[in-house]
Amino acid sequence: MHVQLWGMKQRLLSFGHGYSAQAIAARLPHSDWEIAGTSRSDEGLDALSRQGIIPLRWGSDGVNEYLGKCEAILSSIAPQAGQDPVLAHYGTHIQRVAHRLKWVGYLSTTGVYGDHHGGWVDEQTRLTPGTDRGKARVRAEEQWANLENIPLHIFRLAGIYGPGRGPFEKVKNGTARRIIKEGQVFSRIHVEDIAQTVVASLNAPKPGEVYNLCDDDPAPPEDVIAYAAELLGCPMPEAVRYEDAEMTPMARSFYAESKRVDNAKIKTALGIALIYPDYKTGLQAMLAGGAAF
Repeated sequence: MHVQLWGMKQRLLSFGHGYSAQAIAARLPHSDWEIAGTSRSDEGLDALSRQGIIPLRWGSDGVNEYLGKCEAILSSIAPQAGQDPVLAHYGTHIQRVAHRLKWVGYLSTTGVYGDHHGGWVDEQTRLTPGTDRGKARVRAEEQWANLENIPLHIFRLAGIYGPGRGPFEKVKNGTARRIIKEGQVFSRIHVEDIAQTVVASLNAPKPGEVYNLCDDDPAPPEDVIAYAAELLGCPMPEAVRYEDAEMTPMARSFYAESKRVDNAKIKTALGIALIYPDYKTGLQAMLAGGAAF
């Protein structure tokens, strides 16, 4: 049940209003929230308008104007060239309006923890990223945290899946592979559980908190592919040894780290009951909902 704790209708500015941010916005009642989003392209601005989001072109005066009247900020833009683009362009203005902000959320990644050889990590684990992408995220988190008097909340997301983003299409068209690397395990999170967790934080701000967002069932990636094939009634995808697999540098970098992410904090601090506590329930719901592809 939604409980409005903020009083009058509030304004949220969403930087990089992509897959996760769209799911978050969909959970915020229009009666309570006005939401603006940024985009660099005409197509993106048109898409925002169709979603009922106020479209703001990145770099325009409209973004600074909206910063001057919003109470909440959500940033889901990844670092670029080792720098957080939101802070590079708008950090000074965000600092200037800090006094009126009630909540700031930054969507980061569990990649900041680095490789733990399949071991468990939680929010207190030291950050030891091994990839350039993970190191850039640590720097971005630090840059956000260094802003003065900002009610910052950091959300470290595991691998994201959900409608339109999952293994079904590759399994169905025969391009999926079960890449086998001994001891490899990933945590993941359904986009709707990202959305409900971030909204719970919005409704109960606790500046300075960091939350891991993942489900209850860290699993080897080949198990997820196999289960998707089982659900579809498709032949089992080919098993390929990691050492022999052809992958992009980006894809290979994901296999450089193996860890299990603990999600106890979102349950105890925010009262989250996961909608999809494991990949099996998530994939089943995607297929039943007809939005798997």
